[in-house]
Amino acid sequence: MEASSEPQLDAKSKVTNQLIDFQWKLGMAVSSDSCRSLKYPYVAMMLKVADHSGQVKNKSFEMTIPQFQNFYRQFKEIAAVIETV
Repeated sequence: MEASSEPQLDAKSKVTNQLIDFQWKLGMAVSSDSCRSLKYPYVAMMLKVADHSGQVKNKSFEMTIPQFQNFYRQFKEIAAVIETV
């Protein structure tokens, strides 16, 4: 079994941040300083998150397409669980 490098939350974990908004865009890396031709797609995520005090912070990160597909699948699973509550 392969170990996951992603953090996992269990049922006892206390979540103190609230997702206010998120945006995403699809991009294509075409070159870099060390490579003339990369040509790989990526997804850029921009999140707006409020902490327990109400302070809103912007977070951004990039994911590969497989990472984004996994992220999307997990969101669908969360939505299905929330609908049953």
